[in-house]
Amino acid sequence: MKAALAQIAPVLFDREATLARVIEASNRAADAGAKLVVFGEGLVPGYPVWLDRGRGAEFDSPRNKRWHAAYLESAVVPELGHLDELKQLAADRGLTVVLGTLERAQDRGAQSLYCSAMTIGATGELLSVHRKLMPTYEERLSWSPGDGNGLVVHDLDEFRLGTLNCWENWMPLARAALYAQGETLHCAIWPGNERNTRDLTPVLAKEGRSFVLSVSGILRAEDVPSDFPMRDELGLTDGEWLLGGGSCACAPDGSFLLEPVTGREAVEIVDLDIARVREERQNFDPSGHYSRPDVFELSVDRRRQGLVTFRD
Repeated sequence: MKAALAQIAPVLFDREATLARVIEASNRAADAGAKLVVFGEGLVPGYPVWLDRGRGAEFDSPRNKRWHAAYLESAVVPELGHLDELKQLAADRGLTVVLGTLERAQDRGAQSLYCSAMTIGATGELLSVHRKLMPTYEERLSWSPGDGNGLVVHDLDEFRLGTLNCWENWMPLARAALYAQGETLHCAIWPGNERNTRDLTPVLAKEGRSFVLSVSGILRAEDVPSDFPMRDELGLTDGEWLLGGGSCACAPDGSFLLEPVTGREAVEIVDLDIARVREERQNFDPSGHYSRPDVFELSVDRRRQGLVTFRD
């Protein structure tokens, strides 16, 4: 099976322009024969680089409030049809899409953001929305903690596909929850830096004895539009790279199928053979003969978290 790693840039705070880039990259992937295309974390409508660049921790700041309001306005709401064109493409091209988004969650009041990995199946159905369990460091100033509802896997040809956002991939129990469901193809999505992907991706592959696609975004100064709110306060310089990529892929033995790609946009294609998984499971299978369920037990709450239960 062919899979595509789509390392592209958003148009920051512009949902429609960014989705147009996603659709163009998805078509390129399908043209190359891919059955799966994976994009970076929070790609639509972009990673909150202003938190670090623009004194994002300043409390009760009118500037930060304005940025947050604009971020909410440009976020993804599947219920409002924002992904309909992409879903139609997936159905037309027989393509499964894993897309990193910032979701304005309708079931949580519609005014908070969740870093959500959305998986669209080859039938055009939105299969799952995985809200990042724990935003990392300054991300907590902008994103909300998610829940376990999206800790699921999906069958894709002979593979079983699972996805985690960024530093969730460091969480042993989150990984174990996917292993236990028979994951054989893992998508690790990132905002864009080789330091995140080069060292960890082989570890994930060798631990899970699965293929791992680590997909990053990129962001250049030119991807921050001229009408971005208070753009001059970000201290951008012409030609500057804010996020540099680092997308890569590893086989189940931890070897690189694709070395980290940095400093450019790319739609890279890798070939995946389920036999490689079965070979490496011969001496270690984390969900099978090496799992020891008589000793270890993991309980995972996959209910979608809500605020209140109404009984009418």
